[in-house]
Amino acid sequence: QVHLVESGGDSVQAGGSLRLVCAASGSTSGIAYMGWFRQAPGKQREGVALIYTSGGTTFYADSVLGRFTISQDNAKSTVYLQMNDLKPEDTAIYYCAANLGFTFTSLWIGSRWVDFREWGQGTQVTVSS
Repeated sequence: QVHLVESGGDSVQAGGSLRLVCAASGSTSGIAYMGWFRQAPGKQREGVALIYTSGGTTFYADSVLGRFTISQDNAKSTVYLQMNDLKPEDTAIYYCAANLGFTFTSLWIGSRWVDFREWGQGTQVTVSS
C-alpha cells in the first residue's frame, strides 16, 4: 500500500508561481510512475503531469506544457510540481497519484492514457485574476 500526502497549495495572483510537494510512504519501491491530476468544481478530472521513477521521463498536458515542471527525489520518495505563470483556469484541487493501490482512474496525459491506482487528499490551488 502506498500513502500519498500533498502540500504547497495556496492562493496566488495570475502570473504567480507555486510548488506542490507530494510525499510518498509505504511500499514505494514498487512505484513505476507518479503524476498529478486536478479537478475544478463541476469539472472532470484532468491529467496534468507524469514522471517515470526510473529514468525520469516526463509528460505533460497541453494546457500546462511550458509552464509546469514535474520532478522527483527518489531518495526522499517525493515528487514536485513547479507551477509558473499560473492562470485563473489553473484553479483546482491538485492530487498526487501513483500506479500502486486499490482505487482506479485513467487520465489522458501527454498523448497517452495513464492508469493511477492511488492518490492523496489533494491540495487547493486558487489563482485570481
